[in-house]
Amino acid sequence: MSQAPLVGIVVVSHSAPLARAAVALAEEMLHGTSVRIEVAAGLDEHTLGTDAMKILAALTAADVGAGVVVLMDLGSAVLSTELALDLLDDDARDRVLLCPAPVVEGLVVAAVAAAGGAPRHEVCAEAVAALAGKQAHLGSAGPGDVPGAGAPPRSDGGTCESPDPDGGGVPRGVDEPVPARVGRFTVVNPHGLHARPAARLVQEVRSLDAAVTVRNVTTGSVAVPASSLSRVATLGALLGHEVEVATTGNQAREALDHVLALAGRAFDEETTPPPTTGGAGVAHAATSPVPSRDGGRPASPGIGVGPVWSARSAEPIDVPDATTDDPAADWRRVREAIADVRRAVQHSRARTARDVGEADATIFDAHVMLLDDTDLLDDVRTRIDAGQAGAPAWAATIGRVEADFAGLDDPYLQARAADVRAVGDQVLRVLLRIPAVTAKGVGVLVAADLTPADVADLDADRVVAVVLAQGSPTSHSAILARAKGIPVVVGAGAGVLAIPAGTVVAVDGTTGEIVVDPAPDVRAAFRYRAGVLAEARATALSHAADAATTTDGTGVLIAANLGSVDDAALAQVSGADLAGLVRTEFLFLGRGQAPDVDEQEKTYLALAEALGGARLTLRTLDVGGDKPLDYVPMSAEANPFLGVRGLRLSLARPGLLADQLLAIVRTARATPVSVMFPMVSTVAELVEARALLDEAVARDGRGIPAGLQVGIMVEVPATALKAARFAPLVDFFSIGTNDLTQYTMAAERGNDAVAAVGDPYDPGVLRLIQAVCDASGDALVAVCGELAADDLATPLLLGLGVRELSMSATAIPQVKEVVRSTDLAVARRLAALAVGAEGPDDVRGMLATSARQQGSP
Repeated sequence: MSQAPLVGIVVVSHSAPLARAAVALAEEMLHGTSVRIEVAAGLDEHTLGTDAMKILAALTAADVGAGVVVLMDLGSAVLSTELALDLLDDDARDRVLLCPAPVVEGLVVAAVAAAGGAPRHEVCAEAVAALAGKQAHLGSAGPGDVPGAGAPPRSDGGTCESPDPDGGGVPRGVDEPVPARVGRFTVVNPHGLHARPAARLVQEVRSLDAAVTVRNVTTGSVAVPASSLSRVATLGALLGHEVEVATTGNQAREALDHVLALAGRAFDEETTPPPTTGGAGVAHAATSPVPSRDGGRPASPGIGVGPVWSARSAEPIDVPDATTDDPAADWRRVREAIADVRRAVQHSRARTARDVGEADATIFDAHVMLLDDTDLLDDVRTRIDAGQAGAPAWAATIGRVEADFAGLDDPYLQARAADVRAVGDQVLRVLLRIPAVTAKGVGVLVAADLTPADVADLDADRVVAVVLAQGSPTSHSAILARAKGIPVVVGAGAGVLAIPAGTVVAVDGTTGEIVVDPAPDVRAAFRYRAGVLAEARATALSHAADAATTTDGTGVLIAANLGSVDDAALAQVSGADLAGLVRTEFLFLGRGQAPDVDEQEKTYLALAEALGGARLTLRTLDVGGDKPLDYVPMSAEANPFLGVRGLRLSLARPGLLADQLLAIVRTARATPVSVMFPMVSTVAELVEARALLDEAVARDGRGIPAGLQVGIMVEVPATALKAARFAPLVDFFSIGTNDLTQYTMAAERGNDAVAAVGDPYDPGVLRLIQAVCDASGDALVAVCGELAADDLATPLLLGLGVRELSMSATAIPQVKEVVRSTDLAVARRLAALAVGAEGPDDVRGMLATSARQQGSP
């Protein structure tokens, strides 16, 4: 006789390893009975998060006829599961119960109950009661003592009553106020809590078992939920503003510490402004919003001449003012549209990561977070429940959020309104069945505005330039266009939309100049300049894999700075000779404990494989007061940039460094590796670090790996001045011009007020670079700061004695070309003049004059 089907169980968790471990524990209790337990956890093996489409697949797989009980860990797990539930058909939805039980204890009890043939309501009730034993032992009576534990699970097919040993359903102490934990931080992000850092905050808060609010103390704003992207980003929290964090709940203390630590490391956002040069063939130009004579603003440098073609994707969508007689059906259609758009956004993100790098792809993370924003979704559902149809309800809510952003004082945050509108319009198009307008023309694209997804679709070989009637140089669309090397002028006014299709237009994204139907001589001048740049770009790309050698035969290594495996793959196709800087802290940040030796080795080997087996320069963990680790307790520091960071922290916590060095030694058995110690300021620090490396070699037990090299970062003026004492202990020096500049000029690099002072072209900084080169002996000298990617500086650095330049992958082909056109004798004379100049403007003038004389484009 065949056995009746058993209730299936789905575990929804932010962490895939956590979910698998919980399932393994539960299965140990089944003694051979087979219960269908499906896992929908994590965005991937290492990224925390939940995905409604994974949950939908798990629900379908777990339902073998007796229904499904779903256990969720916290935060957005519930929201994502509700979305998946809405995507099921009515019959399947009726067989699902969303259970409020704790995942680990609840899963063990639920699995046993399901194995015994219990129906889904009983399985759920048993899971909710799973804490009773622990509560009784610790002095609590039962589930009623845990806020929310007695609440029935969400289900369209019924409810489940949790056992209540006290005979009542009212939790004790429910009227007692829960004390909040409060702390403050100062915003250090150059553009404040704009979309990307706000999304990082929201993502982290949603994974915590605590209620978190934030308010802008500087402006006197009200407190808003930190789990809502639309509310956090509209605080108007700018660089230097003070923000108060308040937390309540089971993990209140941990949540407060976690948020303050996240703020301390700038929400994992690079706080240094991006270099003004783009990829190969991009002219030297600032991208600040300076109006041109024709009213446009430069947003992405370069020159383009070609016929106009139009994209109408930014035209307003006509939303009917409709009502609904079936709010549940309309809400389901909205959720289905959101799911469709989420998949499209994730596709755009993946394509952008592949084409221009992981850093620029994170632009789309904020879009995904907006689609999951509980504050926004609650507003939409309230409007639908009041009788408004799905499309107008969505449009009204998006309009409210967009207006909140547009009303902010800061231009950068105002530009985020465009991101809200972009995501909102994507959902409206799905709801109203309006096909998306694809940008597939050739020539100069003219549009009212473009979304980041639109720009991700552009082919830089076909689109010679973009002119936008609206837009901002700081928009995410402009950022992506710069990364793709497409010239862009924004804010050109509505008049450009009337330019007839096919009309030739000349565009200079460096100055913001737009010339419609230019005279023959003007057109010829633009085409000549465009041709020179295009030829230079094509030449650079065609020789990207070739070695970079000066005209007199001196070889120079052109390397890539990496922060992910995707970065390594892009560097490989861009012609990188090696990885000159691997920021290994990407493995350590944003997690509850340090990666073990095996995980580190596996990741380093994956980087090497993606880079085609080229040498990896692995910088040891570079965190500290300004980039703290949640799992490494540290005292608060008045000035973290001058505190316990870099190698200082690693030596103070030698266990972390010892494991990382062992992973590096093991990696060096299979691929060429250089280990680089950051923030070195004394010879004693280096000696101690090398002793730990020797211990790692001894732990590995196979001797020193062939080709293992050792070097240090030069970020402190004292280190540059003592280079002769360090030289016998290293194979190479790598100068981090970002930090070296801020320490030399006493100008914090994230502070706009002193940005003009903290200039790497200052002769004082150049003298320190020269000092390292002069005292390096047989050790190679590299530069891995932003100055390395600025091809205006390339001859200067070579003339000072630098022989390796490490940069973002997109800059590699052009920098290689500049090296090949450099006469080292001329470069040395130029360097001698530069170090004696009065200021950075004089240095730039010398370099520009020399470039013109040498015939550079």
